[in-house]
Amino acid sequence: MPVPMSEEEKVFKDPVHGYIYVHQPLIWDLINTREMQRLRRIRQLGTTYVAYPGGDHSRFSHSLGVYEVIRQILAAFDRNAYPWDEDDNLLAMAAGLLHDVGHGPFSHAVEKVVGLRHERWSEAIILDAATEVHQVLEHHRPGFAQAVADVIAKRHPHRLVVSLVSGQLDADRLDYLMRDSVATGVDYGKFDLARIIRIMEPVDDRIVVRQSGLRTLEAYLLARYFMYWQVYFHPVSRSAEVVLRSILQRARDLAGLGEEPPFPHPALASLLRETVGLADYLRLDDAVFLNAFNVWQDAADPVLRDLCRRFLDRRLLDYREYPEFRPMWWQRVLRAADASGFDSRYYCAIDETGTVYYDYYLGGGNRQGEAIWLWDRNTRSLVETSEVSSPVRTIAAETRVARRVYFPREIGEQVD
Repeated sequence: MPVPMSEEEKVFKDPVHGYIYVHQPLIWDLINTREMQRLRRIRQLGTTYVAYPGGDHSRFSHSLGVYEVIRQILAAFDRNAYPWDEDDNLLAMAAGLLHDVGHGPFSHAVEKVVGLRHERWSEAIILDAATEVHQVLEHHRPGFAQAVADVIAKRHPHRLVVSLVSGQLDADRLDYLMRDSVATGVDYGKFDLARIIRIMEPVDDRIVVRQSGLRTLEAYLLARYFMYWQVYFHPVSRSAEVVLRSILQRARDLAGLGEEPPFPHPALASLLRETVGLADYLRLDDAVFLNAFNVWQDAADPVLRDLCRRFLDRRLLDYREYPEFRPMWWQRVLRAADASGFDSRYYCAIDETGTVYYDYYLGGGNRQGEAIWLWDRNTRSLVETSEVSSPVRTIAAETRVARRVYFPREIGEQVD
């Protein structure tokens, strides 16, 4: 178990927040668990580092950042004497720190192949009696692990705590937009975090924003919009993700044919065989995958061998924008790949990416609770943000999807 915290505060130097402060022994103990330390070995942005070389920061640094944002928000609530039960402070901070504890290596890409979402693993890590995270939480108070899991799963009855960890203006988004922007070297994700925290206020069962802070809120939502299109949907990083998925799919298919490649780590074998348990899952990190790809670049199977070399050496797939599906052209791409010796099942893909930058249902309905509400202190009334903001209304209504076709660059002339 972790070494107990001394009486003095602990401080992490951080490129986003300057300093991250830890005063509570519970938070310090959670940070030093094996399950949290594993996140140091998992990149926050998956394959984005192939497009933005600085984008190789870890899930660990982001998790610390989410905790720090929540700590700052709660401190602001206390300074302003807002209605807030201080008994929930540790619950909110612990849930923020642990919200990504279940992420695996290259998590979103891997999830699409094996079908196991990180949220399931986060809950398992928090609730399994064998994990250090669970033991620390239960040592604090019996039943505390379940409470933290309920907050992360959005089923806790205290909606204010849930909204700090998972909502339109949650600590998760506030940290990752700024952190990813700083790491990748782009300016799109920068906004005035201190001002955002200053204009947040708990009203009834929701976190609202004072109406005087509308322009600051717009800047935050626009930052999210631009980060998705300029960083998260970057075509080169998406190409690397397509190749990574093909590698894993080829390894699984070979196993089904009785030609399973050698697995340098047994946990990776159990993952691809869909027999992975929590103990094995917690042994997976980016290094396990990259080591396997390093071994498989000399595999007997030519497809697996070539895909791994492409991924490791950044010789990725070419792409064309594909806004409208054209079946005849897509079939031509597949035929060209197969005719040139590239198995189209692994070398050709239609990749679609899209998101809702302000996630609520325009025009009312049962998703109105997910909106960001502006609070008029004088009239003590709430108004949904897009009703008074043209920029927010515009991005809320946008349904644009990035659709690209990926294929070996060697057949580029045949498909144009």
